[in-house]
Amino acid sequence: MVTGLGSGSGSDPNSDSNGWVRARGLALKSLVFIGGVLLVKRLTKSTTRWDHAKIVAQSLTGEKFSKEQASRDPDNYFNIRMLTCPAAEMVDGSKVLYFEQAFWRTPQKPFRQRFYMVKPCPKELKCDVEVGSYAIRDADEYKNFCDRSKDQRPLPEEVIGDIAEHLTTIHLKRCDRGKRCLYEGSTPPGGFPNSWNGANYCTSELAILKNNETHTWDRGYDDGGNQVWGVKEGPYEFKPAPASSVSELFSPLNLPPLQSMEKRIEGSFVLQE
Repeated sequence: MVTGLGSGSGSDPNSDSNGWVRARGLALKSLVFIGGVLLVKRLTKSTTRWDHAKIVAQSLTGEKFSKEQASRDPDNYFNIRMLTCPAAEMVDGSKVLYFEQAFWRTPQKPFRQRFYMVKPCPKELKCDVEVGSYAIRDADEYKNFCDRSKDQRPLPEEVIGDIAEHLTTIHLKRCDRGKRCLYEGSTPPGGFPNSWNGANYCTSELAILKNNETHTWDRGYDDGGNQVWGVKEGPYEFKPAPASSVSELFSPLNLPPLQSMEKRIEGSFVLQE
């Protein structure tokens, strides 16, 4: 006669409880393991060339102001409104953005209008994203493009047809870990031809920061390498305006009268040609 198998129903109630605890423990370990694998996979997943282009296009998009910089150094910087928005997409996936800059007091009168074409850098170049700047065939048709409703804007196919002269190209690289920026770069050595205000060539620098801030620095030089237009002290710092401070953008700043500013602005920016 076999003994030692328990009494009553023939099973030990503690045995079922211990089995359930062990099963639950194994299930939790499995979930933790699977979650860890997925997290590692996500963290180690390489960012594609087009992912970088998408990030840059999104970071450039929006309304930004140089208000803080103008308040801090009104002798050298203006409060400029920079507005950028998607306008079209090329067959190869390149994003076309409409870009304009206007004096903060007269946002409806942009003094600079461009198309930006954002796409991955060519594989032979040591960079991540290429941002090309193009003139607009009929710039007046695009004034305040981003402020209009979509049914009042030129259609994407019209936008592509209105991309005119190539002006500059900036090659951006991912910033090293620990830096404030996400991407930064400049035009190639020697810049691009430019004849405005006695210039022979121009250079551009662009940095995209983690707080959605954008720094731009455009300068023109003559044959002798002397700077003939563009701010000299450093790049313009454009920051998104907090919703709570929109009304403050139209409050008086410690800046010269409008007429004086319009004269000085010619020395800092290339006006619309």
